[in-house]
Amino acid sequence: MTPTQRAFQRLPPHLRRYVVDQDPGAYTPRDHAVWRHILHQLAAHLGERAHESYRAGLAATGIGLDRIPSLDEMNLKLDELGWSAVAVRGFIPPAVFTELQSLGVLAIAADIRSHEHIDYTPAPDIVHESAGHAPILLDRRYAEYLKRCGEVGFRAIASVEDQAVYEAIRNLSVVKEDAGATPEGIRLAEERLCAASASRRYVSESTRASRLYWWTAEYGLVGRLDAPRIYGAGLLSSLGESAHCLTPAVLKLPLDLTCADTEYDITRMQPQLFVARDFDQLFEVLEAFEATLAWKRGGDFGLEEALRARTVNHLVLDGGLELTARVVERLQATRPLSPGLATSLVRLEGPVLLSRLGQAMGRPWPGQALVAFGTGALPERGAFSLELPTGLSLTGFRIGEHEVINLRAHQDGRPLDIPSWALLILSASLPSVAGGPADPAAWDHWFGEQNAFAAGEAEAEARARKAETLPADLAVLYDEVRRIRETGTANARILAALEARVAAYPREWLLQEELAELNLEVAR
Repeated sequence: MTPTQRAFQRLPPHLRRYVVDQDPGAYTPRDHAVWRHILHQLAAHLGERAHESYRAGLAATGIGLDRIPSLDEMNLKLDELGWSAVAVRGFIPPAVFTELQSLGVLAIAADIRSHEHIDYTPAPDIVHESAGHAPILLDRRYAEYLKRCGEVGFRAIASVEDQAVYEAIRNLSVVKEDAGATPEGIRLAEERLCAASASRRYVSESTRASRLYWWTAEYGLVGRLDAPRIYGAGLLSSLGESAHCLTPAVLKLPLDLTCADTEYDITRMQPQLFVARDFDQLFEVLEAFEATLAWKRGGDFGLEEALRARTVNHLVLDGGLELTARVVERLQATRPLSPGLATSLVRLEGPVLLSRLGQAMGRPWPGQALVAFGTGALPERGAFSLELPTGLSLTGFRIGEHEVINLRAHQDGRPLDIPSWALLILSASLPSVAGGPADPAAWDHWFGEQNAFAAGEAEAEARARKAETLPADLAVLYDEVRRIRETGTANARILAALEARVAAYPREWLLQEELAELNLEVAR
């Protein structure tokens, strides 16, 4: 079993569907030239500009400058740092990306940018995901921050509009990297993203978490405000951004929690960046942000966050019981039950999955569930009548664990419109309301197929068109140049003959640049 296969086998089954084979043989000779061009320039440019772990971190994570790294080589090195890497295709769902990261797994985009977008690409690619994210993992404190940041992002509640924005971003990245894309197609993709962004009713926890991640792990600077160093992957992997970010044209702001409320635009260079004092400050800001989330606050705040999100989330009740479903109604109590909890009844729309400590308990319930807050006891079987301190009264007949029929409810004597057949659970408190299912593996087992992620025909077609733009004769020339460099057999006669053949491709600037580099070496 290869190192990458071992990394794959360690993944929970519900995450494996997003992993693809890297297939090193699919990279064209021009792809390797793109990698070499970017990495050599970045290594030279970032020497004194990047965090001190950068140069040593490349080698320590299995990344060389002259060819696209194999994940097997990376995983041999990453294992020593407590991390691993798997290949994915393009933008994977945010919840998947953050869960992988919380497990210490880098999601490495298998594709590489085209030579037309060599300075910057809005699409995830292997330059960004490997040469950007991996090197600073050499710093153990930063590596731990990435895991913690992944967990916080995974627990943040996302809205239904967040999903629309994700799909629009994914579509735009595919279109912009597609050699066959038309101006009209690009315009429509950009307009779709604008429309999806405009559809947001509010700024969700997930959006705020993504901003925090963007301004730290992606576009972060560290050190003195007047002389910071680069550690963010987006800066470390972009020739244009890495050159631009330390100039006076970019405003440098001290890192604080306001970064989570600062928007960003993936289609242009950033006008301002945040500077962390050191990597310890990343934890300070992350912990301050974490304290604002429903995951940590629970209570009425958590219920309202889940209610307006309109997505599947989970409630953690008194005693550790967890309910995964969509919160669709919250009834305000006339008397608070405890500080931060003045809710008498919550209605959840099925399917409802019960779990404890993240482990599902049986099959999902297809109907609705009700959580009544307060202390009380239900019989194991039979009729019941309860009066709760919130002013809620309940009557019905319990026929199984949590399952009731003939259910009736009144709030301060006023009858409520509730389902007569449902799950009914009593809880004295609500410690947490967190994003997504409590047991992602079980939820995926029951509902994964209907929500299955696929790379999509558009992405496959874009990759095929990219390969078609490299004629066989041109690929041979790239291969010859690479072989000459690696074997050290360059001389004036060989290079002159190559130049004559390359002249047939006057727009192939990358190949011409590689030849010029060899000519310079021979001249020395």
